[in-house]
Amino acid sequence: MIRVGHGFDVHALVVGRPCVIGGVEIAHHKGLDGHSDADVLLHAICDALLGAAALGDIGKHFPPSDMRYKGVNSRELLKHVVTLLNDKGYVVGNIDATVICEAPKLSPHTALMCANIAADCQVKISQINVKATTTEKLGFTGRGEGIAAEAVCIIQSV
Repeated sequence: MIRVGHGFDVHALVVGRPCVIGGVEIAHHKGLDGHSDADVLLHAICDALLGAAALGDIGKHFPPSDMRYKGVNSRELLKHVVTLLNDKGYVVGNIDATVICEAPKLSPHTALMCANIAADCQVKISQINVKATTTEKLGFTGRGEGIAAEAVCIIQSV
């Protein structure tokens, strides 16, 4: 069986936080605000994977009210989601994701993001694609107020 999932996430950019996207800390004068490390890309991917398996969403599994997830590295969340999928008899087929922001520039970092995601999902790097785009200075991402990410995935039963 093949199942498809879609995920979306957004976090505000604020001073005094690191900018972690795809498990990569990126030098930037602002970082993403959130309960965990606020890795917008990994959160969108987690939601896509959970959705494909009909397992709810990231908020159900890792609620911001749970202090165990305060400041947590989102790669740990992704690994846990993959374990949930495996327990249900699924593996990741592929993931395609887009990060939406004006800055920082992400193209120098997308290969490492793909490598991190592939490792955490226990798949080949050729099964992961991360790209970035801008909104041509329109909207909250265009004004540099936040960063958004979308992800689609296919999971397969084993």
